[in-house]
Amino acid sequence: MAYSRTVIIAGAGIGGLTAALALAARRIRVIVFEQAHTLQEVGAGIQLSPNAARVLIGLGLQPQLQSYVVAPDELRIMNARTERVLARAALGSFVEKRYGAPYWLIHRGDLQAALIEAVHSNPDITVHLGCRIDDFAAHENGVTVAIVSGHRSQEERGLVLVAADGLWSRVRERLGHRNKAQFARHTAWRALVPAAAVAPDLRERSVNLWLGRHAHLVHYPVRGGELINVVAIIRDDWREHGWSAVGDASEVLDRFPAGTWPGRLRVALASAKEWRKWALYDRAPIVNWGKGPATLLGDAAHPMLPYLAQGAAMAIEDAAVLAFRLGENVDAPVAAIRLYERDRQRRTARVQKSARRNGAIYHMGGAEAFVRGLALLAMGGDRVIKRYDWLYAWTPP
Repeated sequence: MAYSRTVIIAGAGIGGLTAALALAARRIRVIVFEQAHTLQEVGAGIQLSPNAARVLIGLGLQPQLQSYVVAPDELRIMNARTERVLARAALGSFVEKRYGAPYWLIHRGDLQAALIEAVHSNPDITVHLGCRIDDFAAHENGVTVAIVSGHRSQEERGLVLVAADGLWSRVRERLGHRNKAQFARHTAWRALVPAAAVAPDLRERSVNLWLGRHAHLVHYPVRGGELINVVAIIRDDWREHGWSAVGDASEVLDRFPAGTWPGRLRVALASAKEWRKWALYDRAPIVNWGKGPATLLGDAAHPMLPYLAQGAAMAIEDAAVLAFRLGENVDAPVAAIRLYERDRQRRTARVQKSARRNGAIYHMGGAEAFVRGLALLAMGGDRVIKRYDWLYAWTPP
């Protein structure tokens, strides 16, 4: 297939791989360049709300994912100090009936493995590892990218360049977006704990959110219930770039002390063999994502704080919309990606702002936390979920 029908993607994360599959489904050839030398199945748990799950199902991935996902029965929000349940909201069949797609919990590595398998089996997708897109130039027939691999450099031509290379995207900088990522003064710690090592109520099929002062903790089962994914977020000044630094378990326990956090939760935290941590960064929404035949996708366009569990979901949505627009307007690719950006900008900005607002609510203390608890008790579980109809009911074009 001629390069004029080829889309170049920078980055082979969840967003980049999903975009490759969605584009190939519309008979557009894709070349993916990833600077890592191996596509490792790493990470911890990830929540795939209905808006994301329906895209993956539409790409034919449900059979590969079905044995790994957990469909939680409910969401539980609890006060960490008193252990009082502030709200319970039905998920499971209630969510699938309401939104037409399931709510899934999955190990990030299992999702990535399914995407990698699908990409490798598709003849219209080529993946090059150990390659970094260093620069690009627009021309009349598309875009030429400069690629660095070790000490060698090369060029590749294509119809469009899609930057799915994350929060620290080099392509984003080359597009003229100079605003720096802002440290959110919080650090997220994640670990996987064997289900057998935790109290029975902590291994139930639910998403559990514990709210404390200047900290919160989320845990839920993954890998068919064999493991419990734990994410602990604390106020912190540690701000190293990256998303997978090794963490010290004793530091986690110090931040979730006895007396203000339940003993069985502390036992679960102590049962983790390995902790990884990453500093949380944020960027304000931008209006003009791309320029000419180049555009952004996922965290490169709209990095999400994790307080709404929508970072991967928004990248998956981006992929579906990008493929739709290019599939319908392949002979006018620049116009197509401007339509994609217009479709996505307002929604992703709303999700960014909602996640930021949730973070402020989660970490309240004192009188504010007391009022928050009363509000959740008064709201009830059904209203908690229905507040997100605008988010979960989204369907791809």
